[in-house]
Amino acid sequence: MKKLIAIGYCLFVVLFIAACGTPAAGTSLLAPGNVPPTAQTGGSTSGKKYNIALVMKTLTNPFFVEMEKGARQAEQELGINLIVKTGAQETSVEQQITIIQDLIQQKVDAILIAPADSVQLIPVLKQAQNAGIVIVNLDNRLDQQGMDKVGLLNVPYISVDNVQGAYLSAKFISQPLTSPTQAMIIEGIQTATNAQDRKTGAMKAFGENSNIQVVASETANWKIDEAHTLAGKLFKEHPDVKLVFCANDMMAFGVIQYLTESGIKDVKVAAYDALAESMPMLKDGTLQATIDQQAAVQAYTGVQFALRALKGEKLPPVTLLDVRLVTKNNAN
Repeated sequence: MKKLIAIGYCLFVVLFIAACGTPAAGTSLLAPGNVPPTAQTGGSTSGKKYNIALVMKTLTNPFFVEMEKGARQAEQELGINLIVKTGAQETSVEQQITIIQDLIQQKVDAILIAPADSVQLIPVLKQAQNAGIVIVNLDNRLDQQGMDKVGLLNVPYISVDNVQGAYLSAKFISQPLTSPTQAMIIEGIQTATNAQDRKTGAMKAFGENSNIQVVASETANWKIDEAHTLAGKLFKEHPDVKLVFCANDMMAFGVIQYLTESGIKDVKVAAYDALAESMPMLKDGTLQATIDQQAAVQAYTGVQFALRALKGEKLPPVTLLDVRLVTKNNAN
């Protein structure tokens, strides 16, 4: 467990570099690794410096550290005042609600939200919108039916195609198999749309190989320690599993740590996020694949969209950035 704790500590300061991939069709598309030009998206022409808040799940996951990095770049280049708020954990839904309530009282101009839950944040975001605050949805998509129900309208969503990303990752470990093989999925928070989409993508990839049987699919809530514990439970129940898809790198680290401690070999692990800590694992073969989803560009684009909305521009409802499959062959 000492090594596991060390990995968790290191991840507080890890930053990863966004890169390019295969274009997603049918949406507004931003070129991978390309921070959009700022000439038409600067601060208010009236001289007001807009207050824009970035509300994320946590900073214990390097994905959100990188997201803040992109927003800070936008702050410098676009002339805004950035307010960054996070919960203590990725499951801190009530804390995010309280943060948004406080931001309403502060009368910020816009809120960029990477919601911990796709449904429970909707009522308070509606309150914010009613107060004249622009809302931009990042990373994890808010539930459309829930938004329609309360009248939360015109909220642009910026992320990646999570189904496609998970499909590519799981496909990389499943496609070569020609004999009967058991697989399992370690899910993210089950009420989060991005977690649901990643499970869907992994199931699609595994389902395309008739030799693969998915014997377990359970959540570790995006966390290293929960994934470590869950792996212990599931491998005792299903000792013949040879494939594991984890819906983020953090959970993959917990699974890999359990496999190492237990001396279990010949298990292929695929993940999602392309954190810097995953690169040496790809190179030494303990991790087979992961997905780069451009966290910094998501946040930078979110600031741009907030400024455009504040100027009265109509924004595309969905903007998907490219994903990129990262393996041993192209790990940085």
